[in-house]
Amino acid sequence: MRVQWYGQSAFVIDAPEGRVVIDPFGDMSPMAAARGMKFDYPAIAIDRADLVLVTHEHIDHHGIEAVAGEHPVLRSTAGRLESPLGEVLAVASEHDGAAGTERGPNTIFALTLGGLRVAHFGDFGQAQLRHEQAEALGGVDLMFLPVGDGPTIGADGAMAIIETLRPRWVVPMHYRTPRISFLETADAFLERMPEVIRIDSSAFDTDELSGGAGPVAVVPATP
Repeated sequence: MRVQWYGQSAFVIDAPEGRVVIDPFGDMSPMAAARGMKFDYPAIAIDRADLVLVTHEHIDHHGIEAVAGEHPVLRSTAGRLESPLGEVLAVASEHDGAAGTERGPNTIFALTLGGLRVAHFGDFGQAQLRHEQAEALGGVDLMFLPVGDGPTIGADGAMAIIETLRPRWVVPMHYRTPRISFLETADAFLERMPEVIRIDSSAFDTDELSGGAGPVAVVPATP
């Protein structure tokens, strides 16, 4: 299974079941200029998808126009949902620690691809993962987790989730890189992980990943 990172929380997963696009964004330069911030990830342009997932309705996550063609879209929802790639579990969560009253709702999406249970946490910002959410998610092999603090969880919150769900691999996302001028870096999170694999490309193949005694952080290169 191939995973491509486009920056922030945007990923494309190519699996035997099909292609999944998660949290795409388009041209962010007008927003960045208006807010006086740096956002230099290239606008995404993807030629096809079998499924598009949008975790929440913020501009750097819901750019479905970046994906060409006709495709089903599951956005900002909850439930056990049918898709061309099988059942998608959508777990309701919040973008902040105040029950969503500050930044709104967020969806954790989980589905099985290439024999792996994959979970994408979007802009998860709760103080902690609730017992009911953890029970719904169950076992996870590959987890995409925000670690940049500010509007989402940082290192402490990310580690608490990892200790609860015990994934094989964790891909940090939504953190400061040379492409953006906000959020915190992934350093505090990575320093606490028992094993870190740094990829010299923005894409990687899960078949080529090693697995140590504990959860492994997989860090693609900045797009």
